[in-house]
Amino acid sequence: MTARIIDGKAIAADLRAKVASEVQRLRAEHGLQPGLAVVLVGENPASAVYVRSKGKQTVEAGMKSFDHRLPEQVSESELLALVDKLNADPAVHGILVQLPLPKQVDSQKVLNAIDPRKDVDGFHPVNAGRLATGLPALTPCTPLGCVMLAKTVHASLEGLEAVIVGRSNIVGKPLIQLLLNENATVTVAHSKTRDLPAVCRRADVLFAAVGRPEMVRGDWIKEGATVIDVGINRVPTDDGKGRIVGDVAYAEAAQVAGAITPAPGGVGPMTIACLLVNTVRAACAIHGLPKPGV
Repeated sequence: MTARIIDGKAIAADLRAKVASEVQRLRAEHGLQPGLAVVLVGENPASAVYVRSKGKQTVEAGMKSFDHRLPEQVSESELLALVDKLNADPAVHGILVQLPLPKQVDSQKVLNAIDPRKDVDGFHPVNAGRLATGLPALTPCTPLGCVMLAKTVHASLEGLEAVIVGRSNIVGKPLIQLLLNENATVTVAHSKTRDLPAVCRRADVLFAAVGRPEMVRGDWIKEGATVIDVGINRVPTDDGKGRIVGDVAYAEAAQVAGAITPAPGGVGPMTIACLLVNTVRAACAIHGLPKPGV
């Protein structure tokens, strides 16, 4: 068996096109142009590339993009003052503070300061709590994208055995709630799980989100399972340039799985596309409009 490749780039492009169409409708019918503000602290090259990509795709979708760059030495009070300013700005419907933040800044304090209605990363405790209790909430982008990718393979996740390897606040924990909302049967595995390979082999849909290069091997996967690989890890190569691999040993897994996301080109593009979705949803909620069609 050779797995079907789940093309995250193509699926994300289709989702961004739907967002652009919805933005066009909102501007025509309501004079509403959603706006996304991204705050980048310091000069982390990977973060800078990611932020540029977010800004470019925001503008291409017809939305306003507000880019704020702050020096590595910025004080916590200065950053909190900027968040307060963005909270009060009616042109801004989504606020994203790029992590990680420098050591002099309490990241949780900054995330907690974002207006939950504008928290398009879905990290605010209010949104986390609402998601956990089944109430409408802005949802973290990566797990939202993971579920969307899984549903391109399975029309319904209801009754399927879903195994998540990883329990982070950013991916693993919110993914639990999203899968429960889909009526999947959910198991969360992690570094302390006994016989992790056996747990993974139970999965109809396996989500790998541990941040360890190629940890999940081909013989951990049930034949025909769907594999969603969240990992983005740079590993060394002989030429010194390094290469990107996921948390799944792709070549091995692709011989067993029914469908699999590549890394890169799988979950990553969906994360930004879902950020745009969240911004449109936030704009509609703030203005008392019905939930948009994305």
